[in-house]
Amino acid sequence: MLAILAPGQGSQKPGFLSPWIESDPAMERRLRDWSDLIDLDLVRLGTEAGQDEITDTANTQPLLVAAGLLAAEHLLADAAAAERYTAVAGHSVGELTALAIAGVLEPEAAVRLAAVRGRAMAEACGIEPTTMAAVLGGDEDEVLAAIESAGAWPANRNGAGQIVAAGPVAAVEKLAGNPPAKARIIPLKVAGAFHTPHMAPAKEALEAAAAAIEPADPVRTLLSNRDGKPVTSGAAALQQVVAQVTSPVRWDACMSTLGELGVTAVTELPPAGTLTGLAKRALKGVERVNVNTPGDLAAAAELASIEGVE
Repeated sequence: MLAILAPGQGSQKPGFLSPWIESDPAMERRLRDWSDLIDLDLVRLGTEAGQDEITDTANTQPLLVAAGLLAAEHLLADAAAAERYTAVAGHSVGELTALAIAGVLEPEAAVRLAAVRGRAMAEACGIEPTTMAAVLGGDEDEVLAAIESAGAWPANRNGAGQIVAAGPVAAVEKLAGNPPAKARIIPLKVAGAFHTPHMAPAKEALEAAAAAIEPADPVRTLLSNRDGKPVTSGAAALQQVVAQVTSPVRWDACMSTLGELGVTAVTELPPAGTLTGLAKRALKGVERVNVNTPGDLAAAAELASIEGVE
């Protein structure tokens, strides 16, 4: 079994969409159509904008979903790849990308929801000063206890010895001042405490936007950030994506399920590298491909061809 992974916020780099647009005018047209849909210039953001602009949550989230969908459409245009990539999972906002790849959402709906989500989360970040920090190493139970004691939340449980704490600035600073044994605290440059109750207003906005969408049931194995388990109902998948705005991302559970399913290789969509890096430690022996340019699609398609040989 092969799986597609869709990255979340923090993986973007200036100009990362330039190779895609330069390789095929049709890709630029696709991005411009999506740009018109959400009143945001995705082409400029992906090719010319600087780091500060593409780190703005309102810009980043639809940009990442659009980039992932663009690459996935070209990857799955290969018949063998479409047949053999039977599982998909996305990290945080990447879960919207995953829903579209699984057939739950039309690509346009995924991009539109990402734009609503990004704007609403950016606005929620402005209500009070909040932040996030990565906790690397340490005993997992002790790390979780220390995060709770400091008054923060475990926003991302990424596996491979990495948990991201989020909450009020004072709480995260308290955690950093008294880290768990054998753990390092690395402050993250983010706008606020994603995947915590501080994002409640954003959850309400996304819920309202999602209410107008008729989801379909997934045609690929779709893993949920909520618990890492497959979701078989499109309505449930969409509901869980909405709830995920204020709930922890259980990427550790997603990787555990990929292992249980017998996944032999994973391909990460652009901007790729973060999730395959986690998979390198958590999924021993599983082959990994990063798709960052159109030239990388051949390696991802080749995996499908090899997988299909009896």
